[in-house]
Amino acid sequence: MDGRESSPWALHNLQAAAITWWLAEYSGWYQESHLGSPIQGADLEAEARGRSEAFVQALRDGALQCTLSICSQLCVLDSSDPARNGLTQYLLGDTPSLSAEVADISPLFRDLLMVQMESFVSGFITNMPDTLRQFQSSEDDQRKKILGNMAPAARSTIYDQDLHLERFLLIIAYAFDRRVEAAEAFWADPDGNLYGFLQWASKRQSTPRVGAFCEMLRSISQDEESATAAHHFLLDESNAGSTRIRRSSPLSWSQILSELNFYGAKVRESPTTSRPPIRYGGKADSGDINEPESALMLECYLRLMAHVCRESSVARSWLWGHETINVMNVMFTLADGSTPPRLQACAFAVINSMLVNKTRDIGSVVWTALDQWASNPNTAALALSRPGKSMTPNNSMEEITFEALSRTFDQANEFVALLQNLVHLGVDEIGLNDVLPFPEQLGAAYRMAGMEPYIDFVFGRIFTSKAPLADDLLQARLLTNNVLNFAATCLATFNENLVILANQSTVSVDTAIEASSLAAYARLHPFSRVMEWFFNDRVLSALFAAAKQDINDVGRASPTAPIFLTVLRAIEIMNRIIDLQSTYFEIVRPLVKLQSSGNRQPVLNPTLASFEDSVATNLDLIVNLGLYSGLGNHELATNSLKLLEKLASSRRLNVFAKATSRQQQSGNRLVGVLEQDGDLERVRTSFILAMQYDERELAMGPNAPGWTTKCVMLDFLNHCLTSLPDRPSVAHALLGFSCTGSTLSVDAGGAFARQTSLFHSVVRLAAEYPEEADGGIQGWLTSIRQKSMGVLSTLRASPLTFALTMVELREADFLFAMFLRQAVLTPHIYLDGLSLVDPSFVQTPAAVALEHHLEQRCFLLEYASSELRLVAAEGSPTLKARILSTLFGSTTMPDGAQLPNVPVFDLLDFLGFDFQAPTFSPLTKMFETVDFSAVNDSENSARNEGAQVLMMEQLLALRLNELRKNGYLEDGQEQEKALIDAEGLMVLFKTERNVRALESIRSRTLQAWSNLLTLAVGHCDLDQGGRASLILQSLQTVTPKLEQYAAEGSPEALILAKLVQALLFQVDFTSSVSDESRGAGLGDDRLFHVFRTSLRAVNIPEGDVNLREVLYIICFRYLSGIAEASGSSTRQHSIVHTIKTSGKKVIDTICDDAYGGSGTCRASAVLFLDALTRAAKRESSSHMIDSLTRTNFIAVLVEAIRDIPNELRDSEAQANSPSFSPCPRPAPAQSKSSTPVSSKPSATPAFLPQTPI
Repeated sequence: MDGRESSPWALHNLQAAAITWWLAEYSGWYQESHLGSPIQGADLEAEARGRSEAFVQALRDGALQCTLSICSQLCVLDSSDPARNGLTQYLLGDTPSLSAEVADISPLFRDLLMVQMESFVSGFITNMPDTLRQFQSSEDDQRKKILGNMAPAARSTIYDQDLHLERFLLIIAYAFDRRVEAAEAFWADPDGNLYGFLQWASKRQSTPRVGAFCEMLRSISQDEESATAAHHFLLDESNAGSTRIRRSSPLSWSQILSELNFYGAKVRESPTTSRPPIRYGGKADSGDINEPESALMLECYLRLMAHVCRESSVARSWLWGHETINVMNVMFTLADGSTPPRLQACAFAVINSMLVNKTRDIGSVVWTALDQWASNPNTAALALSRPGKSMTPNNSMEEITFEALSRTFDQANEFVALLQNLVHLGVDEIGLNDVLPFPEQLGAAYRMAGMEPYIDFVFGRIFTSKAPLADDLLQARLLTNNVLNFAATCLATFNENLVILANQSTVSVDTAIEASSLAAYARLHPFSRVMEWFFNDRVLSALFAAAKQDINDVGRASPTAPIFLTVLRAIEIMNRIIDLQSTYFEIVRPLVKLQSSGNRQPVLNPTLASFEDSVATNLDLIVNLGLYSGLGNHELATNSLKLLEKLASSRRLNVFAKATSRQQQSGNRLVGVLEQDGDLERVRTSFILAMQYDERELAMGPNAPGWTTKCVMLDFLNHCLTSLPDRPSVAHALLGFSCTGSTLSVDAGGAFARQTSLFHSVVRLAAEYPEEADGGIQGWLTSIRQKSMGVLSTLRASPLTFALTMVELREADFLFAMFLRQAVLTPHIYLDGLSLVDPSFVQTPAAVALEHHLEQRCFLLEYASSELRLVAAEGSPTLKARILSTLFGSTTMPDGAQLPNVPVFDLLDFLGFDFQAPTFSPLTKMFETVDFSAVNDSENSARNEGAQVLMMEQLLALRLNELRKNGYLEDGQEQEKALIDAEGLMVLFKTERNVRALESIRSRTLQAWSNLLTLAVGHCDLDQGGRASLILQSLQTVTPKLEQYAAEGSPEALILAKLVQALLFQVDFTSSVSDESRGAGLGDDRLFHVFRTSLRAVNIPEGDVNLREVLYIICFRYLSGIAEASGSSTRQHSIVHTIKTSGKKVIDTICDDAYGGSGTCRASAVLFLDALTRAAKRESSSHMIDSLTRTNFIAVLVEAIRDIPNELRDSEAQANSPSFSPCPRPAPAQSKSSTPVSSKPSATPAFLPQTPI
């Protein structure tokens, strides 16, 4: 301190501030006991005088002003706080600001500095209490002298005085703001220094000190617990309410409410049209505000009140139930047009805070009060007293009020925030969303009922003309964000399912909903007017401007910054508009036009048929969406990708321009926009980085931002590719393909050629991303592989990308890597913690995990089939041998090493588990008449699972409401039973969805497995014995499953039967049956088992005719093969014996199909009968003749043969007739395909498989 004059700093006030910081800590040494203090042998009184003098000198040099300036400039949050800023500027006076570079310091440094400010505050309060008392005493005396020497008329002017204590209080406010844990120190110990300081500082407060104290109290009550503690602190009833300002007692709710009520009463009493409004920062009306800081004090009262009310439910309830003062009326009085704009804004903030966790009744009360306030002539006085737009007598009071509100940022911003909270549904309304967010008859006494004037104010006056309101860019962004929040809430609270269910279900929606009718709900809900505004040209321009921000600014912004929130909300709204536009245009808008009066002004552009039409003139939005997806924020990435998915798969936007003289064929418009300024590569890079596997995702689980981003990106690629599989699209461009016209290619030397493209990132995810954790398969992990495999499968299946995809997958050894990772499903495998044999498996998300696991298995098998076909066509014996080796259990690595893998036969493991929905027995019959088809129809089934489940829940809720309103649930027991039934139906619905999904993927996977096995057997390069052994092994694996599923009537039986048929036509019966070796005998037994299984399956009652057709072909092929083989008399005898023991029903079924079957089934049955007859004839058995005679089949056959000459003559005569038509005439039914029974076929029929594949 002694060297301050000799070694001054460049910033003299910063040096003074550093001295105060040091003195606050250094003085603590003198508070310790004499023996423990580091100060030994010093003159304590002299030291105290020296410290005091140094501190006072530092204050004169601007120490606290500098500290406050640092805190205020470094604690700039991403929000505009005019009231606090005004108080800060008042206390700083002409203190110079810090350089602009200071505001760009890192958040970490800012946090560290606030920790040091916390230490300074704690040290000053604890170690220098006498200095604080001196502040208070000297400032109070100084203020009394100044006011005592001034004339009453001059007391409203600004005057100079020391405000050190006020500055210190505001420093505390900045130091502890949004630091909940640090602020707990004030409330933790009622006997501690910090709490004692609160009690001391709340007494004997001057007008500016009250404002600073309110700001401090607001900052140290940032959560429910601390805000409730602040509320109890203010519940000091020792200061009785009075109409005069009394501040000798501690600050309390009584004082705050009394002063607000006192000022509100003066507002009501004064003729508002005869006095100008009070302008902040200038001279106030002495009749209203006695001191120049009174406006600031009232603002701080309201800010503290709003904050504590917002954070503490206890305080909120207390204010709503105040015995003597109607807080809501006082707030609307303070929002009168004659009060300062910032004071009006603070009043709106208090009303808004009282709506936190509002109920429907509270919302109705506030709506009614607001509507009365808006139509009150006193409220519009400010607009009438100011020059500007002239108001004709026909203008409503609402228009005048809205004109006044739209002139300053503070009023407009808080009023829009209030409207947003009002349209948000109450805590007792959330669920079905079947109520209007306002009283249905709101404003009906003097205009058309509803809230359209408020919506028109928000969009027509605020959103499309923000510039005159906002003083800077931050304010413009804050106002835009509030408007978008309001719009998003209006759209989110509309339930389009009510409209869908009203048209497709049997529930009376008009009766079930809380609104008076569905028509009133659709017409009055803010959704209709908001959607209309979103098809207005000016609003669309503002919406696109909000969404298209500089990528660098958005990337630097925190997730709570206005620019970030504005972009996020704009994109969310665009997503909702696209989702809801069909409901609006097809149902809601016609209804509104039909029921609206002539006074309703249309605002939409009638030339816009969809939101995509407006995007067509703002295609640069595509670039922004792509870049936003790679900024690392999963919420922004998710919403951006969802919107990009909708736009990139829209056929309205994915059009090809006509050819020009310079360009033979133009490419996709959206791809062209991405390529214009080189943005495509930036978007690709961001996608590639987001697709990298990060081990931290395993630790964080499904809440990991990286996992969420990967899922959404893969969903985007899948949806875009499946929507436009045969056209170059944005997805193709992002994956790394070069889009030229209607074709794709790969740039030599590009990322795709270097295997660093997004395509290769997807390949690595599919091959390397884990799906097991915590001892089992996790659904959230396997979904990544399933989605990745889906992208590759779509690319492989499309002719546009087939060749390129197959080449890249082959170079990556993808097939072999995936087969090495396959595992056999057993009862000991756990998915999401549940075993496959757990009875509750299909009722849990584990079923979805299994579905995803089987889906990637299906994709792998389909890819293996494609690869095997391609290799066979190319004639690559080495690669084919390597693939076949992998399929049969051994993978050859590039270095020649052999690694075991699960053979293809073991990949039929998924057929070993049976999934069935549990039975449900309802307790009542109240849901029997409900038509649930609306939930499962084709349109809704395309929606995501969450949307379907939500619709089912809402359908059940509507039915319960309908029953309740019709008086069926007045009995408590009946109501309980109905609720149990509804819950049971919901569980059954989810379970049946899971079962259907598992059955579907099981059939698809089985089909893929069957195709692959058929190809593998057909293309294997084995000798005759090895080939026969492979076929017999395949039949041994499949035949028991065929018998099981045929008996159950499952669709899988047809797939297995066709596989058996294909395998059987590749069997060389001569070597398999005539050879007398033990191996050949075993093969003969297996083939006979196939025949016997097929014959039993034919006898299943009400079997599938398509299945029987394949079974007939299997039996025909077996009997023909046995007949061709030599030395098989024993087997011939076994065949005849099997036919005899199978019963009459088998012969009856075959004869029925041979006589009256449809299509090729009839021919197959006839061939089978022919083979059976010949087999019996060879054994000299009359069983078949007797059976055919018993069924009268021979008589019918003879009659059909007798009619053949007549039919031939008729056909010849008709051909010679002049009116002959070349169209063939159908033959009589009984003559079709009957002759093969008596004539031996000379060749294999065309519909049967030919020679081995």
